[in-house]
Amino acid sequence: MAEGGGSGGSGRGPPCPGAASAFRRWEQLRRRAATPWARGLLAVAAGLGLLYAVLRVPVRLRDGLAAATMFLSTLTPKFYFALTVTSSFISGLIFVFEWWHFRKYGTSFIEQVSVSHLRPLIGGAENSPPAPAAFSAGENETSRQNMPECKVWRNPLNLFRGAEYSRYMWVTGKEPLTYYDMNLSAQDHQTFFTCDTDVLRPSDTVMQKAWRERSPQARIKAAYQALELNNDCATAYVLLAEEEATTIVDAEKYFKQALKAGEMIYRKSQNCHSQSPQHEAQLRRDTNVLVYVKRRLAMCARKLGRIREAVKMMRDLMKEFPLLSMLNIHENLLEALLELQAYADVQAVLAKYDDISLPKSAAICYTAALLKARAVSERFSPETASKRGLSTAEINAVEAIHRAVEFNPHVPKYLLEMKSLVLPPEHILKRGDSEAVAYAFFHLQHWKRIEGALNLLHCTWEGTFRMIPYPLEKGHLFYPYPSCTETADRELLPTFHEVSVYPQKELPFFIHFTAGLCSFSAMLALLTHQFPELMVTFVKAMIVLMIPFLMFSEGFRKPVRNNDTQHQSSISGFIAHNRGVAAR
Repeated sequence: MAEGGGSGGSGRGPPCPGAASAFRRWEQLRRRAATPWARGLLAVAAGLGLLYAVLRVPVRLRDGLAAATMFLSTLTPKFYFALTVTSSFISGLIFVFEWWHFRKYGTSFIEQVSVSHLRPLIGGAENSPPAPAAFSAGENETSRQNMPECKVWRNPLNLFRGAEYSRYMWVTGKEPLTYYDMNLSAQDHQTFFTCDTDVLRPSDTVMQKAWRERSPQARIKAAYQALELNNDCATAYVLLAEEEATTIVDAEKYFKQALKAGEMIYRKSQNCHSQSPQHEAQLRRDTNVLVYVKRRLAMCARKLGRIREAVKMMRDLMKEFPLLSMLNIHENLLEALLELQAYADVQAVLAKYDDISLPKSAAICYTAALLKARAVSERFSPETASKRGLSTAEINAVEAIHRAVEFNPHVPKYLLEMKSLVLPPEHILKRGDSEAVAYAFFHLQHWKRIEGALNLLHCTWEGTFRMIPYPLEKGHLFYPYPSCTETADRELLPTFHEVSVYPQKELPFFIHFTAGLCSFSAMLALLTHQFPELMVTFVKAMIVLMIPFLMFSEGFRKPVRNNDTQHQSSISGFIAHNRGVAAR
């Protein structure tokens, strides 16, 4: 809010004339202080002050040092023990808090506070004037292009909530989905399954509200209300199949009913879609519903063991709606073909979708690596390869693995079972840990089925990191690795899962510092407790040895006044006494 605005906006009156004149005088003084002659005077004054400090401070330093030495000589071993224990305890608390903050947020709390709050107070961050409008748009466009993409995608192999996610929660008591993930799904449902013409049909109006409900029971209740108004409401059957059905068989029954209703509504929309823009929007919505239902029916067939039927349904769906490639139905097809061990068909799908102009995914990159590893993995041996060298086929397989690891470096740990798997989320972040979990959850069995594939992966995957020593700055075959994946993955994956971070962050300086301080203080406390007299003698001896270094300005010492002679002699006698104690 502008300070100089009228009194009606902020409730304040206009500034008083005295404050305005004081502000003008301050501005004049500041401008005068910025002139060269004023800076020269300030430099001269600073030099004089420094000279005074050099001439005067040593005398006060000697007096203060003598008083401090006399005070320390009266302290008992219990005081030193209490001091070291307290410092060790405090530094230990700081270390534990720093470690917890780093594990949770990936940054040091002390460094964050220093950068955010202390640097502006010191003057490290200054307000720069805004750039001209002629260049701001171009700079924003450049920065937008340079920013790493952290777009969240819907998982093409996401599980069923009622039949799989809810069953997991009933058995383990752990929530497999995060609120952020479920909120993204609710937004997807509202985008795919609603349109502006829903207000014309009462059942669709009820479903429009149902997708916004947070409680699963409220959504299921609304779906039944929509079916009471219209028994052919396809989206109501979709919701019941996703959330109420507790088995895949029940979900398939609901989806078959949704398919029957969806095909009928889709044919009606096709006949009148050119009449108005509202009818075109309704056709898009009905198309989305039909594609979604057919895809989920194919996934039900895949889960129930009818894999050839699932492959046929997916192929027909891709032929019928070729423009909906952004739904990544080909990833469902790849997984089903791998289950059939139809590797020639898998290669044909990869030839179409593993193109430089199309977005990549872990499923495409690692499936391509799996096919090339299949040709050499059975006879591959690290010892033999080190002696005779790699053949052309082995080099191609290793390069394919390096390509896949560069795209998503989190996957090998799950395939090699170095990290435990959890249920994949409903949304994934490409090149992130969430995508790695989703890929390994469905494809680990295919890697195990090919003999030697995991052995080849184990021997070669870490070699990728030697080619890209600075993955956040420059990649080898792909763009630099985005630095925002950790934050998004923590929102998508459940809290009980340890999120994989790449590249590994080094421990901040303050964690090392507080750990060393805590250990050193604890050691001093232990020594003081075990050898109290020896530690007191050691401290006094250290003080005596430090006195000659601190009294560095003997040349500036002033003549000792007569009334200070007795005081100086007492100090000299005390120092000599301590030297004798240290010698003994």
